[in-house]
Amino acid sequence: MPTEIVKKLQNEIQALEHELNHELPKEIKVARAHGDLSENAEFQMAKERQRFVAARLVQLKQRLAELSLINMSNIPKDKIAWGSKVILYDLSRDSEIEYRLVTTEEADVAKGLISTSSPIGRGLMGKQVGDTVRINTPNGAREFEVREVVTIHDQ
Repeated sequence: MPTEIVKKLQNEIQALEHELNHELPKEIKVARAHGDLSENAEFQMAKERQRFVAARLVQLKQRLAELSLINMSNIPKDKIAWGSKVILYDLSRDSEIEYRLVTTEEADVAKGLISTSSPIGRGLMGKQVGDTVRINTPNGAREFEVREVVTIHDQ
């Protein structure tokens, strides 16, 4: 697993934990001092932010746990999977395109980095050189022929 992704998630977790445990309690205390809590917008906003931060922390910690479970020995050596660089022939557009399958945190379509959970990423998973795949994307159905696969083991 790329350490930069783990580091990014850990940094966000640390910042949110600090906000949840130090900054928001102070804001809530100050807002409480203003009186009637039922009509206190500052108090309501601080409580809403507290709920949001707590929920985001749960998401980030769960994602970090999922990423830590990636076992490199379970990634196929001859099929498209996470980390693979693929060259596809787009039958619909009569052109070649190159993608690398990455995690959602790394995805950047403009750079050819597509998430394994995107429609194209999901459609390509498990395919091999010579396979043809039809994928429904938000812009309509596209058909690709897999021309080359370089797995994470080959890089």
